[in-house]
Amino acid sequence: MNEVGILGYGLYLPAQHMSAADIAAATEGRWSAAAVRDKLGIVRKTVPGSEDGTQEMGARAALDALARCGLDAMEIDLILCMGEEWKEYPLTTSAIHIQERIGARRAWGIDLQQRCNTTVAAIKIAKDMMTADPEIATVLIVGGYRNGDLIDYTDPDVSFMYDLAAAGGALILRRGLGRNLVLGSHIITDGSFSRDTGVRYGGTVQPIESLPEETLNELRVRGNRSLCVFDAEHMKTRLNEVSMPNWLACIDRALEKSGATRADIDFLNVLHFKRSMHGGLLETLGLAPGKSVYLEDYGHAGQVDFMVSLHEGLRQGRLKDGDLMVAIAAGIGYVWGATVVRWGRGDLNPR
Repeated sequence: MNEVGILGYGLYLPAQHMSAADIAAATEGRWSAAAVRDKLGIVRKTVPGSEDGTQEMGARAALDALARCGLDAMEIDLILCMGEEWKEYPLTTSAIHIQERIGARRAWGIDLQQRCNTTVAAIKIAKDMMTADPEIATVLIVGGYRNGDLIDYTDPDVSFMYDLAAAGGALILRRGLGRNLVLGSHIITDGSFSRDTGVRYGGTVQPIESLPEETLNELRVRGNRSLCVFDAEHMKTRLNEVSMPNWLACIDRALEKSGATRADIDFLNVLHFKRSMHGGLLETLGLAPGKSVYLEDYGHAGQVDFMVSLHEGLRQGRLKDGDLMVAIAAGIGYVWGATVVRWGRGDLNPR
């Protein structure tokens, strides 16, 4: 009864998109549409509409998950929000807002944050909490993402973030479910990257009111597009040294904790990044392209990519009953993570 499984998932995807040609145009000639498509791996990406707030997209994904599972919101004991800090109102707690929005009045909620690895971390935390606390039997992991608002496409240092998209995602985990079992997880963080990337304006170091009039005028016209790389040389050099070894270490340790090896992987749930890196990772793990889904028509919605990859894996028949799914993610800061799920009955009704 202490086993924890994924009862269901939910998605919210904005109706609007930005194509490779649109992204190329936004770079003002620095990138061609072909390079955006072929190198960065973006055919198109979802972008938010006027009603697509971060918290609201999370709430809509939660409602979708409840509908798919046929679950009453009052059955939820705990809400772990993995949504981003760029949201409708700073200093509001997204988990508590979503609790109210979906009518989960029995639950209590808390916000978690580890950038694009937050869903992987939240799955581990949810399992650990359900194992330790008999009062927690059903957990909603939920959140929205629209950090693409903060990208300046004329800044070449952030080309690796041109794929930032918008979406909401949700997972419902339940103790004693008997299917879609969450097994081992492993996470590595490296604080030497902690100040390499961030939003330049709006914090206590450079508050909006301290900015010169020229910068303020630009913000009024274009928005706060100051998600940037503070130390590009350090980040690139250090990432080249540690990123892939750390990711592989997370995968191997999560598999070891699950009583498995790389040879047992049936499906790789992985966030979006450039095309060559995706192919190289599959090759390193000895996986055929059909053992994963490349999110070229979605872009990178941060930690929501977990739900998008799960959805497409099921919809395309790439994730099947009995498969061992390894879900991996990484985020600025820097963090790498992996979690392993033994998939059960394929009855989540992808549509």
